[in-house]
Amino acid sequence: MIPEFVFATATEIRFGRGAARRAIGDLAGMGQRILLVTGADASRSEWLRVGLEAAGRSVLPFSASGEPDVALIETGVEQAREGGTEAVVAIGGGAAIDTGKAIAALAPATRPMLDHLEVVGRGLPLEVPALPFAALPTTAGTGTEVTRNAVISVPEARRKVSLRDRAMLPALAVIDPGLTDGCPRAVTLAAGLDAITQVIEPYLCTRANPLTDALCRAAIPAGLGALSRLMEREDSAGRDTMAWVSLCGGLALSNAGLGAIHGLAGPLGGMSGAAHGALCGVLLPHGLAANAAGMTEPASLARIAEIRGWISEALGGAPESAFERLAAWSRAAGLAGLDAQGVSAADRAAASKAAASSSSMKANPVALSEAELAAVIEAAR
Repeated sequence: MIPEFVFATATEIRFGRGAARRAIGDLAGMGQRILLVTGADASRSEWLRVGLEAAGRSVLPFSASGEPDVALIETGVEQAREGGTEAVVAIGGGAAIDTGKAIAALAPATRPMLDHLEVVGRGLPLEVPALPFAALPTTAGTGTEVTRNAVISVPEARRKVSLRDRAMLPALAVIDPGLTDGCPRAVTLAAGLDAITQVIEPYLCTRANPLTDALCRAAIPAGLGALSRLMEREDSAGRDTMAWVSLCGGLALSNAGLGAIHGLAGPLGGMSGAAHGALCGVLLPHGLAANAAGMTEPASLARIAEIRGWISEALGGAPESAFERLAAWSRAAGLAGLDAQGVSAADRAAASKAAASSSSMKANPVALSEAELAAVIEAAR
C-alpha cells in the first residue's frame, strides 16, 4: 500500500541553463522595492541588479558575507523595513538564500526572532505572511531554494537552529546550473557532499515516501558519479547533474526528513563555526556505517545495500567497503577532517549530547546512543 503523505515546495520551480536571466521580468514583477541579497562578492550578481533596475525596480542590496547569524538577520530585517521592501530576491550559496528567506519571513513579523526559532526559542509559527521571496542558487549543495526553513547561527547558544514555517516556501526558485560553472573545487566538493547527504538521508529516514523515494533513488547514484567527475575536471554536464541533485535534496529533506549526519552537523557547526557542507561530507561515511550497524528491518537493510552499491559503482571498490572508500576518496579530494576544520575536543564532546534535541535526528532510521554518535564524530576527525 502507498502511505499517506504531504508534499510541499516552492510555488514555481524553473530549472535549466539560462533560466536565471530569463526570469528577470518575473522577479521584477514581485514588487516595486526589492531587497537583493547576495553573497560576499556582490559583483557576481551585478547583472541581476542591473536587470531589475532596468525593469524600473528600486533595488536595495544586502550582502551575506557568511553563514547567517541572529545579528545579520536582524540587520537585514531592519534595512528591509526602513526601505519599504515589498519582495526579497536572494542569489548566492545556501547562506545567502537562507539569509534572504529569513529576512522575507521576519520583516513583516510582529514578534521577536527568538519567538520563532526552534530549540533555543519558542518555535512559534509566523503570525504574518512572509514577503514574496525568490531564490537563485549559485552552488549545488543545500537545496534551500525549495525548503521551508532557514538555518541561523545563535552564537550565545553556540547552536545552529532553524526558522521554519510553511509560509517561508519561496514563490519562485530558479535553478540555473550555469551559475555554478567554475565554482572553486573545495566549494564544489563540500557543497556536493552536502547535496548527496541530503538525498541519502531522506532515502533512509523513517518518513520517506514514494515521491521522495523517486527523487532520491535517481539522484544518489547520479550525484556520486557527477561529483567524482567534477573533482577531476570542469564539466558542464556534471554541473547540471549536481544542480539537479541539490534540488532533489531540498525537495526530499523538506518533505521526508534527514538523520544523524545533519543532527550532528548542526551543533558541531554552531560550536565551531565550521562550514556546514564540509561537516556533512566528513561525517557522511561514518554516519552511514553507524546506521548500517544498527539496522534490522529488511527494508532498511535493502536500502543501505543499494547505497553501498551506488558508492562502489561511482568510486570503485567492493560494496562491503563502500563507506570506507567514500571516506578515503573524500579525504584524497581535499576534504578536511574535523580537527582541521577547527572542531575542538570540547566541541566534539558536547555535540553528541546536543544532537539528541536536533529536529534532524527525529527521522533517523535507527536510534543511536550518545556513545554511538560520539564514535561517529571521533571517526570523522
